[in-house]
Amino acid sequence: MSSGSAEAFEAGERIAKLSVLTLVSLGLLEVIVGFVTGSLGVKADGIDSISDSIISVIVWLGLHFSRRRPDARFHFGYHKVESLSALIVSFGMIGTATYILYHSYLTFLNPKPIQYPQVALAVLMFAGTVALYRAFQMRSIARKYRLLSLRTDANNSIKDGTASFVVFASVLVASLGIHELDAVAGMVISVYIYIVAYVALRESSLILLDACESPEIASVLESALTTIEGISKVRSIRLRPSGPYLTGLVSVAVNGSKTISETENLRKRILEVVSAIIEPVGDVSVVFRSDSAG
Repeated sequence: MSSGSAEAFEAGERIAKLSVLTLVSLGLLEVIVGFVTGSLGVKADGIDSISDSIISVIVWLGLHFSRRRPDARFHFGYHKVESLSALIVSFGMIGTATYILYHSYLTFLNPKPIQYPQVALAVLMFAGTVALYRAFQMRSIARKYRLLSLRTDANNSIKDGTASFVVFASVLVASLGIHELDAVAGMVISVYIYIVAYVALRESSLILLDACESPEIASVLESALTTIEGISKVRSIRLRPSGPYLTGLVSVAVNGSKTISETENLRKRILEVVSAIIEPVGDVSVVFRSDSAG
């Protein structure tokens, strides 16, 4: 792993840890205030924050384990720990969303006034502001180092912050006498969680099935490789995700016979081009074939 990649993952780990602490703290605060005020919307938003903290844990685990070297049991490393965890957690999120939706429906049928609405509104404003600030900070780091998992977590956190303001509006109107809107806020939060669970389920499943979600990268890579002197044709490029990395195999046709030294220099040049286009890149194998090969 290059020093640049190590720096990227260390920065990603730090902000992911901070994300976990922030979301858990905000979530617990909202759940407590939700019970005190009797606001289902505030409780639902708190549960949503705690659920999002689990996503941040997955991102942190993925960035952490991605730096582990392969061993005698896991020959290809631990890169897919993140995807497997996301797959498992997504089912838990679906259960959480269903629980919130069910209780929101019951509350909608039998609405009750919110106690201490000013406290609920103040906590929601605080939670939404802090969540959005942290989310944009995370997205800035994700863009700087081009970390896909961290960018996904940042987008999820932006959702969490905006959800707090949605609940804020609902609680504000509910405090004016339309008590059913507090239950509606809970329903909205459950839909938010369903969406995040769907995205996590879809992306983790595709990664575990080795689906490459960026086929245009192969096209760009092929065009770049054909400009290298000594390569007459790019026969195939096969890429697959492995945690935050893209790994794969590149097969090229070369002009005439080459010495071992010439072949090794050509391989290094190919890997330099691959690293320049794919960041972060994992293990990439290069296969050479002569022009006459079928």
